[in-house]
Amino acid sequence: MKIIATDKAPGAIGPYSQGYEVNGFLYTSGQIPVIPATGEIPEGIAAQAEQSCRNVGAILEAAGSGFEKVIKTTCFLADMGDFAAFNEVYAQYFVSRPARSCVAVKELPKGVLCEVEAIAVK
Repeated sequence: MKIIATDKAPGAIGPYSQGYEVNGFLYTSGQIPVIPATGEIPEGIAAQAEQSCRNVGAILEAAGSGFEKVIKTTCFLADMGDFAAFNEVYAQYFVSRPARSCVAVKELPKGVLCEVEAIAVK
């Protein structure tokens, strides 16, 4: 097992790692839309979805993988009313159309609107 860490994605805000590589598979932790360089959170679902996807991408890249190698994602929305707007952004990144679960949750860390996690091959 190998821990994946990069300063191009937000640092963990709890006792967990940004990602793990195990037997050729990469598992990312859920990525919220924190801008790594500033710690700021953009406003609105489109901007937050964009940043969450960028953060996932940074972890994939640090592990030697990429969006085209993602086989499964789990997406969390604070409001299912944001589903269509979230999908518009998501589709620009996850062009291989991986398997996906997308659920609404009561709330997310730091009051963000979305969170994305991924499983990919190396």
